[in-house]
Amino acid sequence: MSHPRFMPFGGPPYQTDLEAARIAVLPLCYENAVSYGTGAESGPYHILEASEQLEDVDEETLEDWSRAGIHTLPPETPSSDPARAVRQMQRAADAVLRQGKFLLSLGGDHAVSIGPIQAAASVYPDVGVLQIDAHLDLRNEWNGSRFNHACVMRRVADDMALPMVQVGIRSFSKAEANLVRERGLKPVYAHMIDPSGDSWIDRVIDGLPEMVYLTVDLDGLDPSVIPGTGTPEPGGLSYRQVVRLIRSVGAARRVVAADITELAKVPGSQVSEFTAAKIATKIFVHCVPFAGD
Repeated sequence: MSHPRFMPFGGPPYQTDLEAARIAVLPLCYENAVSYGTGAESGPYHILEASEQLEDVDEETLEDWSRAGIHTLPPETPSSDPARAVRQMQRAADAVLRQGKFLLSLGGDHAVSIGPIQAAASVYPDVGVLQIDAHLDLRNEWNGSRFNHACVMRRVADDMALPMVQVGIRSFSKAEANLVRERGLKPVYAHMIDPSGDSWIDRVIDGLPEMVYLTVDLDGLDPSVIPGTGTPEPGGLSYRQVVRLIRSVGAARRVVAADITELAKVPGSQVSEFTAAKIATKIFVHCVPFAGD
């Protein structure tokens, strides 16, 4: 598969030496046995390409989001074998996290989150996971693999035994609904999010430990905001709701790593990848402690 040209986040002038950088961006070009639309394998390239068009001052904080120093690693193309791919992505993430860097992984389908979450749990044993998503992703196996994109949070719950809060949920199977009841899970379903207030954010934060891994499946946002994703679901979060959630969690908890997944480019449109790149900068300014340096 041909990809767009590789572009470091923000463009070449923003590429900082890894040793001096506080943020490492890890492109994970992986897509395997997806459920519906395709194209996520090239998602990291499209997000990085769009990032070159971003202005470098955040409009809320007036911070230059590049000031922390960003190093974009070469794109990884993991194995087509899901279990092996997870191990490869875990090793790549672990190498960054053990240097004390903030890691932002770019997918790829949502399965790319499994390895980096495993790495984060190894470096930060008390970490919890905040998932922004349309789907519960609690299947134990899907399309022949326990490491499918539909199984991400089942691996978090069962294999890693990490606390988690799921936000924006509005699509799931009967088996997943039964699992939620059996285990007393408390997803913040999309219909529970008040469009006129942010009290739901307090509930999210209350469910999280001090250290957090943030995983953003772009289908968590409404398709009117992010049409370019493989499994769009109506009734999702607005861009501003996601930004307010990121800002609040970053202020109340220590976010140690994050990912943005499931970008599938719509031909002739740049809105989805540009919005994804913008969300990345919101993670930088609200979750990386560099302001005031």
